[in-house]
Amino acid sequence: MGGGGRLIWIFAFLFLMVAATFAVDDAKPAPPSGPPRAEPRPLKEDFHGTKIVDSYRWLEDGNSPDTQKWVADEMSYTRALLDPLPGRDAIHKRLTELLSIGSIGVPHIAGKYYFYTRREGMQNQPVLYVREGVDGKDRVLVDANQLAADGTIALDWFEPSEHGKYLAYGTSPSGSEMSTLHIIETKTGNPLPDTIERTRAASIAWLPDNSGFYYTRYPKPGDVQPGQEMYNRHVFFHELGDDPEKDQLVFGEGRDPEDWPSVSLDNDGQLLLITVSQGWIKSELFLMDLKKGTPPTRITTGKNFLYSGSVYNGRLYIVTNEDAPRYRMFVTEAGNYERDDWKEIIPQTGSVLQGAGVWGGKIFAQYEQNASSQLTVFDIAGTKLKDLPLPAIGTVFASSGKWNHDEVFYGFQSFTFAPTIYRYDLERGAAAALWAKVDAPSIDSSAYEVKQEWYHSKDGTRVPMFVVHKKGLKNDGQNPTLLTAYGGFNVSVTPAFSRTAYLWMEHGGIYAVANLRGGAEFGEDWHRAGMLDKKQNVFDDMIAAAEHLIAEKYTDKNHLAIQGGSNGGLLMGAMITQRPDLFRAVVCQVPLLDMLRYQNFQIAKLWIPEYGSADNPEQFKWLYAYSPYHHVKAGTEYPAVLFTTGDFDTRVDPMHAKKMAALMQSSAANGKSKERPILLRIESKAGHGAGKPVTKQIEEFTDVYAFLFWQLGVRP
Repeated sequence: MGGGGRLIWIFAFLFLMVAATFAVDDAKPAPPSGPPRAEPRPLKEDFHGTKIVDSYRWLEDGNSPDTQKWVADEMSYTRALLDPLPGRDAIHKRLTELLSIGSIGVPHIAGKYYFYTRREGMQNQPVLYVREGVDGKDRVLVDANQLAADGTIALDWFEPSEHGKYLAYGTSPSGSEMSTLHIIETKTGNPLPDTIERTRAASIAWLPDNSGFYYTRYPKPGDVQPGQEMYNRHVFFHELGDDPEKDQLVFGEGRDPEDWPSVSLDNDGQLLLITVSQGWIKSELFLMDLKKGTPPTRITTGKNFLYSGSVYNGRLYIVTNEDAPRYRMFVTEAGNYERDDWKEIIPQTGSVLQGAGVWGGKIFAQYEQNASSQLTVFDIAGTKLKDLPLPAIGTVFASSGKWNHDEVFYGFQSFTFAPTIYRYDLERGAAAALWAKVDAPSIDSSAYEVKQEWYHSKDGTRVPMFVVHKKGLKNDGQNPTLLTAYGGFNVSVTPAFSRTAYLWMEHGGIYAVANLRGGAEFGEDWHRAGMLDKKQNVFDDMIAAAEHLIAEKYTDKNHLAIQGGSNGGLLMGAMITQRPDLFRAVVCQVPLLDMLRYQNFQIAKLWIPEYGSADNPEQFKWLYAYSPYHHVKAGTEYPAVLFTTGDFDTRVDPMHAKKMAALMQSSAANGKSKERPILLRIESKAGHGAGKPVTKQIEEFTDVYAFLFWQLGVRP
């Protein structure tokens, strides 16, 4: 875990950061009287006959001296309002306690080894451990905390070789997620000289003899047109000791640059399965027979469905939503590419089949029913053997197994249940045993209750929402309430152990999580009902969730805040512009807000299948109808808003938050208000959120909750 000396150093470093934050300097200039003025520089464009003016296009250039000066002035203004807020010290102290509650990952099995991550106390990053034998002693294998004094180098991913002799892993700086692949020998901890750049979110498939692996890599600048370095993810083969720049290209040449391939090998190491995602509504499966030397051959039909698979003993097991929006499983001979020969072995049910692994000669399946997880074990022919009981309504956040091991690990959490890892013996079939858990001694989870409520959206659709608060809370219509949601990309928002939410609930707050359309909670129909031209359904679902909380007298408009990030940040932007009267405060994190230009930045072309593109005349109409940046109305009083983003965000460009803040500050009725402000917070050396060190998380959440407490009248 980095040693006691390292831990003491981190505490000392944190103390210095906090001390510096609250130090008084009599020489400082007077705080700004209002937000800095962003000069309007109108730029007129014609979108398919519609004339649109963008006054803040210049803020898209993050390297411009004008933009950098404006950002610096914005940060001064934000600090001038947030730093003096009453109770800030107490908020910071409690968040430090809550975020020192650690984390744990599900172990990956490889031969006699078990690899997993764990973070404890004030460690900025999780540490990767290896354990020899399921009950053996842990040994540190990779400690990213040792790579940067400020904790801004993160461990992005890892993949052990078939028998655990080696481990490939990726690291990236400042939340950029632009991984560099490294290899380490498990037994000795010695690094190998092999280093491969441009391996963001790499997929790795090791050969059984540990001599090399198939992997995904991005092009280097100069090899593709400028701006295309974020795309063109291809599959290569690397033999240990070779020059990576000479690695064999296996798959991707001549295909759509937005394809997203990943790789896996069968249990004999003879069949390479390549899964190609094309947005969030379509994927394809390709199979290579390495022994015969055949090229990748497509197995699927090319239809707009999702497919995932694994090859075991010469048979391909496929989970798909093809003509089954809640998913089902097929099996076929690996060398047979005829769709008519697929055999259904697990049919669609009322629950959503989220995924299944062929481990230990059995099928381990994860389902979701009403936004809560279920686990079921089948035999290899698809006959149901057993449902595994879970501790509560909650989420299985990960599971892992191996084709030649009779054991499965899975992680479970819920709103009042800290992350816990269980080990299940597939052969014996006895009750799952506790393997490891996160201790949360500063939280009394028994003091809180969790309810799932249903409400009707604008079109009559029933939508569920979790509501969490202290036991005994009265519905007096004035409880401070924080509502969050996501609503997109086929992502389920299920019960999770939110450390920071306890700060809110400890002060009498209600924490609500709505399961909007666009997610995966009820299968592909639910997802498609909230994407492309149906995106407004997501916004209607969120508005209805807020109105339900008010109607049930949990809260009122003056005590209701909302929070969301990324696609959830787009949701926040739509709430700001569509129902400014409904909320007192909004925390809009790493958001998409200019939906006419979003696809031109970072990796956003990958999201066109989900949102559409303004380059298309028909898609422009529905994007323009809700694009938050284009619906700010001059003279309107909006909720107090805190926009947050990161300098190194390689997913959603910071320009969205910058432009929206500038526009609202200049035109909203409360744009210059110090009581109901529009604020922008940009984190340096941070990205979309992945890999953010704990010290930075504490500082950001201190700002977020100080802002929310202030706006909703919560006394810290």
